[in-house]
Amino acid sequence: MPNLLASEPSAYLKSAAHQPVQWHPWGDPAFARARAEDKPILLDIGAVWCHWCHVMDGESYEDAAVAETLNRDFVCIKVDRDERPDVDARYQRAVQALTGQGGWPLTAFLTPEGEVFFGGTYFPPEDNHYGRPGFLSVLRQVAGLYRQQRDKVAENATAIRRHMAESLDEAKLGEITPATLERAASEMARLFDIRYGGFGTAPKFPHPAAVQFLLARWHDTREDWMREVVEKTLAGMAKGGIRDHVGGGFHRYAVDERWIVPHFEKMAYDNSELLRAYLDGYAALGHPLFEEVAQGIVSWVLEGSPLHVARLTWRKPGKCTTTRARTCSGGRPIQEKARGRSSRTRSRNSRRPATSAKPPTSTPHRT
Repeated sequence: MPNLLASEPSAYLKSAAHQPVQWHPWGDPAFARARAEDKPILLDIGAVWCHWCHVMDGESYEDAAVAETLNRDFVCIKVDRDERPDVDARYQRAVQALTGQGGWPLTAFLTPEGEVFFGGTYFPPEDNHYGRPGFLSVLRQVAGLYRQQRDKVAENATAIRRHMAESLDEAKLGEITPATLERAASEMARLFDIRYGGFGTAPKFPHPAAVQFLLARWHDTREDWMREVVEKTLAGMAKGGIRDHVGGGFHRYAVDERWIVPHFEKMAYDNSELLRAYLDGYAALGHPLFEEVAQGIVSWVLEGSPLHVARLTWRKPGKCTTTRARTCSGGRPIQEKARGRSSRTRSRNSRRPATSAKPPTSTPHRT
């Protein structure tokens, strides 16, 4: 028997209508039921393009034992991230405040009033060797916590709400001192992968903002290590499988620390940030590879337009200001008049295989 998602307009929500979980769409009736039955809420936020959302659906939400526990101990709400980005933004911030990372699927446990007291992203069906607890085990522990330690639940919810108000207020005034910049650079140096470039280990994300920060700091301080971090990171990503060498642009992340194996998902907002990082890198350092990568990103973005392609030409790289790497006097891209596709573009596109939609944005990480 279909659950309440069967009549929803979202294709993503409809795809879960057959699941044995008694899903509610986002709305007042779900919260009213949670208050009436005095149950915690399981909030699952995902999207049709999210690979790990579909994985967790198949592994857990279609499992009879998991569904039995959810239906008995929780009120379950499923949200389409693309339909309700406001809901996603609110609870992403809360889970990030709790765990230090977010992504999709977002798995949040709420009080009947809608406040987060526990959460995460993807949970495997059973405990795994990466240290992630199995989902059924998590459900049992959370349900027990809610029944037996209600004061602890309230304490967690209050602490998360306070942290969001105090630490995640992006409009809050503050002072950026030299010591703050030094601490940020030192933390990035600590996380830098000296073998393959980038920051951290697998799964490895590009972090273009960190690259731009260090490039700007290098202009200020001329410390060689900052330039080396930027060069090694940009070159490592450009030469690795995380970059689409045929179609242009970058996949979301690499599943290995060497940038070799991509997770097959290309996001426009990731590529917009990477485009700026490679433009800054080319403007400051003059590496032809960085120019090639930037042009590939632009080609990928514009490939949906059959009539026009914007061609980028470049001034000779020149000096950038010492405040922000992207405020360069030379090396800036010049947008020429749009024209029909060049023979080079057509021939490359004719060799390009059709891309399949294999996506996540979430991983056992950040998602």
